[in-house]
Amino acid sequence: MLTDREIIATLEMLKNEHLDVRTITLGINLVDCASHDLDRLQRNIRFRVKHLAENLVSVCDRIGDKYGIPVVNKRISVSPIAVVAAPFKPDEMVRVAKTLDEVAAEVGVDFIGGFSALVEKGTARGDRSLIDAIPQALAETERVCASVNVASTRAGINMDAVMLMGKTIRQAASLSADRDGIACAKLCVFANIPQDIPFMAGAYLGIGEADAVINVGVSGPGVVKKAIDRALEADPRLDLGRISEIIKRTAYKVTRVGELIGREVAENLQIRFGVADLSLAPTPNVGDSVGEIFQSLGLTSIGVPGSTAALALLNDAVKKGGAFASSHVGGLSGAFIPVSEDLNIAEAAASGHLSLEKLEALTAVCSVGLDMVAIPGDTTEETLAGIIADEMAIGVINRKTTACRLIPVPGKSAGDSAFFGGLLGQATIIGVNNGRGKDRFLRLGGLVPAPIQSLTN
Repeated sequence: MLTDREIIATLEMLKNEHLDVRTITLGINLVDCASHDLDRLQRNIRFRVKHLAENLVSVCDRIGDKYGIPVVNKRISVSPIAVVAAPFKPDEMVRVAKTLDEVAAEVGVDFIGGFSALVEKGTARGDRSLIDAIPQALAETERVCASVNVASTRAGINMDAVMLMGKTIRQAASLSADRDGIACAKLCVFANIPQDIPFMAGAYLGIGEADAVINVGVSGPGVVKKAIDRALEADPRLDLGRISEIIKRTAYKVTRVGELIGREVAENLQIRFGVADLSLAPTPNVGDSVGEIFQSLGLTSIGVPGSTAALALLNDAVKKGGAFASSHVGGLSGAFIPVSEDLNIAEAAASGHLSLEKLEALTAVCSVGLDMVAIPGDTTEETLAGIIADEMAIGVINRKTTACRLIPVPGKSAGDSAFFGGLLGQATIIGVNNGRGKDRFLRLGGLVPAPIQSLTN
C-alpha cells in the first residue's frame, strides 16, 4: 500500500516528470490461423486481429483518462509469421505483412510486431522466406515491425543467419533510401529474445504464450532523473549505494502505476494480463532521457569513462525495484540506450563522447543492445554482420538479451544527420571501424558453439 507521501510523489511524476504508460501491447496467437491457401490465411489474420483488438485503443484511452495517466502507444504483437505463414514464398510473405499493416491501421494501433523468425539453431523454409521478405515488407508498410533471433546461450550463434541479416539490413536501407533507411528502424536482430516483449521493434508473441495477453511497458527516465536530483540536492554527500536505493524505490512506484493500468485494460478487454516491462525507454523530448540520468550521477556525458559502471548501477536498481513491485515483471526491464530516440544520447554521439565501440561496451550491462544506431550507408554487409556477431556474442556469453537495430543511411557518411521522425527521432551518423571491409571470417558460416556453462545446467 502506498503512503500519502508516495501518492503525492506519484502525482508529481505525472505532472512534471513525463511519467506515462509507454505502451500497452496486445499479444495475439495466430498459429491456428495457418492455411495453405494465402487468401484464407489473410482473412483469418484479419478476422482474429479485428475481433480481439477492435476496442484496444478506446479502452486504453478511457482508462488513461480515468487515472490521468496517458497510455502513449497502443500496439499489437503476433505469433512469429515465419511459423504462421511457413508454406509461402517471400512475395507471399510480403502480402501477409501488408495484411498486418492494413488491419493495424483499421484498429488504430501504432505498430504491429511479429514479422519474426527464430533461427538460433538453423533456418527452416518459412524462416528463409520471411527473412528474404523483410526488406520489401518493411519498406512498403508503415506499422509492421520485424525481429529475428539468431543466437541464444543454449544454442550458440548461427553465423549463417548473422551474415544473412547483414545482407537483409543493407537491402532494407536501400529500399527506403528516400527516408534515410527507415525500414531498418523497424528491424531488430536478437540473441536470447524474450517471448513477452511489449516494446517495438522486438515485440512478438512467443509460442509458449496464451491465445491473447496484455503486456504493459512502463517507462520513466525523467522520473528517475528527478528523483536523483532531489536526493542529491537534499544531501550532496549521498553515495552510490544510497542512490541505488532511491532508484529502486522510484522504479517500484513506476511499476505499480503501470501494472494498475495494464490489469484494468486486460480486465476490460477480458484478456489475460501478462507482464509489466519496466524499461527506461526514452523519447526525443527534453526531460525524458536516459542520457540525462548519467549527468545527474555526475558524469559529463554518457560515453565518458565511468559510463558503463553508471549504467550497470542504473539497470540493476531498475530491475530490483520492478521485481519488488510486481510478481509479473517480464520483457526486457532495465535501461534502453537507443541513440536516435534519446536527445541527450544523440547529442553525445554528435559531440564524439559516444562511439560505436563504447556503445558496444555499454550493451554488456544494458537491457538490449545497439539500438537505433545510424551508421554510414556504404557499410558492407560483412561489416554489418560483424557488428551483429559481436553483439550476439555479448548476449550469449553473458546469458542476457542483446539486440542490434542498425541503420546504414544510404548516401550519408559519418558526421551527417539522419532524420526518422516522431519517437524514432534523429541522429548523427556514427563512424564504423573497417566499414567497407569484406572480411572472410563472417562468411565462414556454421554455429559458434554455446558456452560450456550453458551445457552443464
